[in-house]
Amino acid sequence: MSQIDDYLKQVVQRSGSDLHFIAGEPPRARIYGELQILAPETLTASKVEAALVEIMSTKSREDFQRRDSTDFAYSLQDLARFRVNVFRHVAGMGGVFRAIPSKAKSLEDLKMPAVVAQLCKQPQGLILVTGKTGSGKSTTLAAMIDEINRKISGHILTIEDPIEFVHTRKKCLISQREIGVHCPSFAAALHSALREDPDVILVGEMRDLETVSIAVTAAEMGILVMGTLHTNGAGQTVDRIINSFPTDKQSHVRTMLSTSLRGVISQQLVARKGESGLVAALEIMVNTPAVSNLIRQGKLEQLETAIQGGARIGMRTMDSALKDLLDQGRITGKTAYESALEKRRFEDVKELV
Repeated sequence: MSQIDDYLKQVVQRSGSDLHFIAGEPPRARIYGELQILAPETLTASKVEAALVEIMSTKSREDFQRRDSTDFAYSLQDLARFRVNVFRHVAGMGGVFRAIPSKAKSLEDLKMPAVVAQLCKQPQGLILVTGKTGSGKSTTLAAMIDEINRKISGHILTIEDPIEFVHTRKKCLISQREIGVHCPSFAAALHSALREDPDVILVGEMRDLETVSIAVTAAEMGILVMGTLHTNGAGQTVDRIINSFPTDKQSHVRTMLSTSLRGVISQQLVARKGESGLVAALEIMVNTPAVSNLIRQGKLEQLETAIQGGARIGMRTMDSALKDLLDQGRITGKTAYESALEKRRFEDVKELV
């Protein structure tokens, strides 16, 4: 057993999300959004290096020597899997372990609104799940993949760095590819995917222009493409995609996106009221004719108004999602105020705890 396993077990037992195992610091875990010290000892550079090198594959070690950082997955048998980033810093080496549940939760488990399940029924197009790091994007996408896996017979292809949730066949054939192990890059894997007869492609992260371009093209070709972006809100997400292209191509991309985009789910995790844990606040935009027209014309500043007008079909802004959680007594006024985009809307409740 690796000496780091004891710390990882503590993270899982305390419902933590991350282990920070960094030379020159005590081991810390992120538990319900806050970093907490697991043990008083300061980790020495030699101890950290020995522990991290011990669990790295030959390929990961070579990658680390070349780039001074590497990403890989690590498993504790019958307990949990972890997405790992190992890096070099001023005091030596460090590793951050993100806990991945042993199996994907369902949309029902996550209490997702019905509109998310409706998006999973789309036969083609582009669905994006966005938010900052640690906002639960991977968990939501895994639940959506699970929903499709249970409902249709088809081929689901995932491209991840590294593979997080391991999906087993229910009604779908599942192919999972890991960057650096099964393919050199997201773009290369997407190029290949177009020739692999997929019904659904999951792109773990849309990092660069080539990846975004192929994803949009695949959605136009009749494939359901699902991916993530580190953006806050539907308007910013659409803007990020369009502005990743050269200026002379942006008009064409707006037109493509106006027809191929199916929906954007933007999320953040906020503290529960009166108990430990986090709850997801979701902004949801569905590509209605009104939304499509605004995207095509480049009037992205008006998307929030369109989302507000689409409440009947399940659309909602982030601030309205926070207001719902506040009205249900699931979060405090202070939390709602701190998490809101338009804080003035929560001025009168920010003192409520």
